[in-house]
Amino acid sequence: MSSDNPNQPLRIALVGYGKMGRMIESLAAEANCEIVLRLDEYNNADRAGMTAEAFADVDAAIEFSTPDTVVGNIERLCELGVPTAVGTTGWYKHIDEVRALAERSKAGVIYGANFSVGVNAFYRVVEAAARAFAHAEDYDCWGYEAHHKFKKDAPSGTMLRLLEVMRESGYGRPIDVATNRVGHIPGTHEFGFDSEADTIRISHTARGRAGFAKGALGAARWISSRQGFHDFSQVWDQMI
Repeated sequence: MSSDNPNQPLRIALVGYGKMGRMIESLAAEANCEIVLRLDEYNNADRAGMTAEAFADVDAAIEFSTPDTVVGNIERLCELGVPTAVGTTGWYKHIDEVRALAERSKAGVIYGANFSVGVNAFYRVVEAAARAFAHAEDYDCWGYEAHHKFKKDAPSGTMLRLLEVMRESGYGRPIDVATNRVGHIPGTHEFGFDSEADTIRISHTARGRAGFAKGALGAARWISSRQGFHDFSQVWDQMI
């Protein structure tokens, strides 16, 4: 489906058209992308809008729906052969199933706990901190994250990925994790290391949804010419 002409706008379907979908749409033109299909709960109940005809002129899809609908949406997009960037979180217990769907499909799937380039750079900062404090037993560790009151999953997919990064980097001691869901906070993630002598904090605070939307558009373009199943956190630096 992807165009071979780099000057041709990438034609994108938005599967899920809430706040993130609208932000992606507002930034699409500056990323040389065109939104050609918008699906939401009104025109896509039970995936009624996900037909071969509707996706005939689509180069890639960006999926920002809900944890309850995302796996079925990915399955249908794979059936249609549509390369897909998945920004929805809260479905990772099904990751082996989705990986198998993507690997059987002719179209690729890229998913991310967070499509922000800044957050993905923050993963590497956390990785370095985890290694530095892995054997510093005088220090206890905490994690904290806050999001808007409409976010359904807690802890966030980003926090779960950050905890994985800590463990993968050799930090094996307990990490006390707290979450808030309040107001309209786009997203804050923090780790701290505390001892009798001092405290070290590292944090990332989103100022809005634009960073996530730009990353999603970049992920859609990247996956539009690839197959297989990919984690955005492993390939984001190929897009900047």
